[in-house]
Amino acid sequence: MRVLRNRVVRRVAETLGILFGVAVVVFVMLRALPGDQITAGLGTEAAALTPAQRQALEQYYGLDQPLVTQFFSWLGNLFTGNFGYSARSQQSVLELTLHALPVTFELAVLSIVLALLIGVPLGMLAASRPNAARDAAGQVVSLAGLSIPAFLLATTLLSIFAASFGFNPNGQGFATLVEDPLLNLRQMLLPALVLGFGIAAPILRTTRTAVLEVRSNDFVRTARAKGVPERRLQVRHVLGNALVPIVTMTGLQFGYLLGGAVVVEQIFSVPGIGRQVLLGIQQKEYAVVQSTVLVIALAFVLVNLLTDLLYRVIDPRVRAS
Repeated sequence: MRVLRNRVVRRVAETLGILFGVAVVVFVMLRALPGDQITAGLGTEAAALTPAQRQALEQYYGLDQPLVTQFFSWLGNLFTGNFGYSARSQQSVLELTLHALPVTFELAVLSIVLALLIGVPLGMLAASRPNAARDAAGQVVSLAGLSIPAFLLATTLLSIFAASFGFNPNGQGFATLVEDPLLNLRQMLLPALVLGFGIAAPILRTTRTAVLEVRSNDFVRTARAKGVPERRLQVRHVLGNALVPIVTMTGLQFGYLLGGAVVVEQIFSVPGIGRQVLLGIQQKEYAVVQSTVLVIALAFVLVNLLTDLLYRVIDPRVRAS
């Protein structure tokens, strides 16, 4: 129990340290960008403001305060549940995040499922005959997934499906999974396919390497000599013992999806949390960007924690340590 308590305390301390570091970096980077919320909101009309009008707007947005005061004021508000306010949408940042985060989470889950369905079987197939034709084909798929930019693949697929098949459900108003499950899945299909194809590449490579390493162990040769059926041998013995690196890569990619799907969400008009950050940057809405990025960082830390817990379920050696 003492070891468990120490581990929990250490995890909590690490999480708080990471979140504080992210908060500082995002705060500084936003202030380093040219312009401010007044200029972004008024555009060229900002040049016509009198000094008194600009001073009044700076006081309204809190831009007249020292940067240290602005930072700790925003940080203090977070502990009371006040994530800030978006002048663009006339909503609180917390309300915006509660609407956007489930959308991104759904997109991330669908993308990971597609990535696993592509990457794991192809990785095992490539590892079954190293340096053969199937291995070369797997390497080509992996290379394509790593080298083709997501924005290019997204634009190409959207153009082809819209022009050739008249399929563009994202042109309609976005429907949540509760409102219209069928339309929601149609709207999520293409963005999940784009993201899933890109993520399938590292999962494929990780699976191939892990399976090749496990297949060289003595217990695999012993099981095959005892007459264990090949399919059972590959799934239960080989893949079962190769799961730890695959789970590691999947957890990292899932955490990336929670904040890294900005371009794809923008192209397919998916109102996720990445698009919320992008619009916040464009409008120089500091509270929106800072609070949303902090939520993304927290989600990433929680995903890593869940991945560590899965290690203990998958590998008995980790439970014993």
